[in-house]
Amino acid sequence: MSPKVDAFIVKLDKWQAELSLLRSVILDMGLEEDLKWGSPCYSLEKSNLVILQGFKEYFAILFFKGVLLKDSAKVFSKPGENTQSSRQIRFTHLDDIISQEALIKAYVKEAIEVEKSGAKVTLKKIEEYAVPEEFQRALEEDEALKTAFARLTPGRQRIYLTHFAEAKQEATRIARIEKNKNRILIGKGLGDCICGLSQKMPTCDGSHKHAR
Repeated sequence: MSPKVDAFIVKLDKWQAELSLLRSVILDMGLEEDLKWGSPCYSLEKSNLVILQGFKEYFAILFFKGVLLKDSAKVFSKPGENTQSSRQIRFTHLDDIISQEALIKAYVKEAIEVEKSGAKVTLKKIEEYAVPEEFQRALEEDEALKTAFARLTPGRQRIYLTHFAEAKQEATRIARIEKNKNRILIGKGLGDCICGLSQKMPTCDGSHKHAR
């Protein structure tokens, strides 16, 4: 059990009992626990398998390679319209965990087996992603932005394009682009820490503010 996750649970205003119980179910599976992206995350030999999430209307366990699982009980939800790899099992009550404990463990066990097999998710190439018109215009108008975006890793580019495209309204897309221009210019991804470290790195525990 990670002390950082202990501190995270204690500070929760919502879903505290629910995430505590879900945490105990996951810990029974023998995975390594840490706080990543500001949430309890569980890994196998340093490979992230699942992460616990709390939202306004529900809490969830997210499987990083969920698309590779069979989902025999048909309980998976996509976190976002353009999500390729991860899948969630969502809950709204404490009793959901109690009644589905065996199912949760079965899915985690399958995720462990998938990881041990070395299976990889085939992601779309960055060239296959549509560039929102508003962002394309911004790139054409700002050579420095265009150069900086081209220098980002494909993963960071993919996250930005998805983040911009998910906005339904033009005004929202423009606002997201404007908000993230400086991050792109300094070579940061959407989830990178303003302290200079990525939240994916163990040296950044998510205990301070990360701008997005």
